[in-house]
Amino acid sequence: MLPLLTRKWVIAHLVALSLALLFVNLGLWQLRRLEDRRLENAVMAARMAEAPVPIGDLLLAVGDDVASLADRPTTAVGEYRPEDEVLIRSQVLEGTAGYHVVTPFDTVEGESVLVNRGWVPLEMDRVPVPAAPPVGRVEITGLIQPDAHRPRAPAGERPIFRRIDIRAIGGNDVLPFYLLLQQSPDDQLPIPVSPPDVTSEGNHLSYAIQWFSFVVIGLVGYALLLRRALLGAQRKPLDDGSILETIKD
Repeated sequence: MLPLLTRKWVIAHLVALSLALLFVNLGLWQLRRLEDRRLENAVMAARMAEAPVPIGDLLLAVGDDVASLADRPTTAVGEYRPEDEVLIRSQVLEGTAGYHVVTPFDTVEGESVLVNRGWVPLEMDRVPVPAAPPVGRVEITGLIQPDAHRPRAPAGERPIFRRIDIRAIGGNDVLPFYLLLQQSPDDQLPIPVSPPDVTSEGNHLSYAIQWFSFVVIGLVGYALLLRRALLGAQRKPLDDGSILETIKD
């Protein structure tokens, strides 16, 4: 029987082949995820580039499908309600820790929506914060952002929350999304939060390269192992013959 077709080697061949196929498929899966991420970024960028539409018109257009409004710019006319303001903890701006200030906004249409007005330093840990919103009726522009609710994960408690959990903060009296404010006077607090990043592609490409590298390294290593086994099998008869010749002499 050929040395590399023994039961032990056949099992080793099957294991090596299975691992190679697994790693190739994992690499291809990461490439598919990369394409999905690029598509999501393109859709998000296209939405964010649209002209702002009044929030009432958007709500009438989508009906119950409010999830489709994510990342769309909108305008709203109404008044802030700073007495119900809250803070979102663990927010970092250029290496400095602070809070995001979230203030309810009552629109003229009778709806209420939470507005992320921006970042403030840790010293402003009481609400309403000294950086008060405009008083009276104003028009604001913001990006619609989805609820950050997580099932069975605590959101925090008033006035400081871990994330913008719509129901935990505003109950059922606010719209099921919040606005990321895109306008604020220069050099004044709160500092507006940057819009979502549409350029990041994550680590999918590097992960794919890693999986494909494992395949190449594994195949090269296995080929060297096979070569060593074949050379060992070829030398064995010669070694046995040498021993016999020595005995005869």
